[in-house]
Amino acid sequence: MNKTSPTPRARTKPATARTATADSSRLVLLVATRKGAWLFHGDGRRRSWKVDGPHFLGHSVSHLQLDPRDGRTLLAAVKTGHLGPTIFRSTNLGRTWKEASQPPAFAQPADGGLPARAVDHTFWLTPGHASETGSWYAGTSPQGLFRSDDGGASWAPLASVNDDARFRAWMGTVQDGTPDGPKLHSIIVDPRDPARLLFAMSGGGVHESRDGGQSWSTLIGGLQVVEGFDPANVSFHDPHCVRLCPADPDRLYQQNHCGIYRLDRPAPRWVRIGRKMPRRVGDVGFPMVVHPRDPDTAWVFPMNASDVWPRTSPDGRPAAYMTRDAGKSWQRLDHGLPQSQAWWTVKRQAMTVDALPTPALYLGTTSGELWVGHAEGARWALAARHLPEIYAVEVATPARARA
Repeated sequence: MNKTSPTPRARTKPATARTATADSSRLVLLVATRKGAWLFHGDGRRRSWKVDGPHFLGHSVSHLQLDPRDGRTLLAAVKTGHLGPTIFRSTNLGRTWKEASQPPAFAQPADGGLPARAVDHTFWLTPGHASETGSWYAGTSPQGLFRSDDGGASWAPLASVNDDARFRAWMGTVQDGTPDGPKLHSIIVDPRDPARLLFAMSGGGVHESRDGGQSWSTLIGGLQVVEGFDPANVSFHDPHCVRLCPADPDRLYQQNHCGIYRLDRPAPRWVRIGRKMPRRVGDVGFPMVVHPRDPDTAWVFPMNASDVWPRTSPDGRPAAYMTRDAGKSWQRLDHGLPQSQAWWTVKRQAMTVDALPTPALYLGTTSGELWVGHAEGARWALAARHLPEIYAVEVATPARARA
C-alpha cells in the first residue's frame, strides 16, 4: 500500500524576478465565460469590486491571463463566430485589444504523414519563465502545444508534441475526451528552470520535459484509470488539472478523473491522497489549487461522479475541501455557500488563489456566479451573479500605475 503521509520537506524558494513593480493593494479577477470576459478590479480587502466588461460579448472565452513580468499585458483565448479560434492581446489591461497576427494553428502534414488537424479553440494560456520576456505557451483542442516568443502576437507549434506519432496515438480522436472536445491543459513552467516544462492532456496523461520541449517523458506511474481499461495505455489517463507548488516546485498535485494525487519528484509514482475525503463526497472533480507559500496546503472542489456523471455538486451542496498536511486529512469549507439545491459545479480553470499574506480563494460556477473564499476559503461571499457559464477564473496583481 502506498503511504499517503508526507515527509517534511525543505522549502525551495525559486527565483521570481519581475520587470514591473506590482501594486500589492490591487487585485484583478480575470473571468472567462461562454459569452465573453469580465475583469473585476478590487483591493486587498476583497470586499468590493469594480466591474470592467463585457469584453468579446457573445464569443466563447476559454482563458484570460495577465503577464506577471510586466503586470499589464493580457492574453485572451477566444473563439469567435467570424474569426474562428484566435488569441487577443492587450497591453493596457483590457482597454484595447489586438488580434494575434498568427494564432495557434497546426502545421500541415507531409505527404503520407499523420492526418491533418485543425484547432477548434485555444483552451489554456501560460506565461513563460520570468527570464524569457515575451514567451508564452498555449494548449488547444484538439490537443496541441504552441509557443510564442513575441508576447502572444504569433504562435508556433511544438512538433515534438503535435507531430509525434506516440502523442497522436495517446490523444485519440476528436470524438474522445471531454464534452467540449479533448484538451491540452495544465501547462507548467518550472520557476527555477525554463527548460523544465509539464503539461497534461484529457485524455492522454501527464508529460514532463527537461530540455525545453525537445523531448518528453510520461508521468502516469501510480495513476488509476476507469475500471476495465489498461493503466499502461497512456491514452486512457484523464488528468483534469495539474498544479506545481510555487514554494516547492518538485511537488505536484493533480485532480484526476480517478481521484486526487500528489507527486514528489524525483519519485516516479503518484500517490492517491483523495482516499481521506468523505466517502459520500468522493475525490473526483475538476479544479486543483495550491497554496502560494505552503506546499502542504491545497484545495479541491468535488463534484458528483456517479455512473451517469451529472457534473453537479454532490447532493446539491457545493463545498471546497482543503488539506494542510499534503493529503493526510481534508476539511470541508462551505460557510456562506448554499446549503441545499445548488446543482452547479466548477470547471478545471475556474478556481484559483491569490498570494496575499492570508490568501483568498476565487471560484466561478457553471451557473454564472463568482465567489470569494476569504481566509483561505473559511468564509465565502458572492461577488457577482448572472454571468454566463464561467469557464476560467484567474487572479493577478497588476503593475502600479505610472504618472
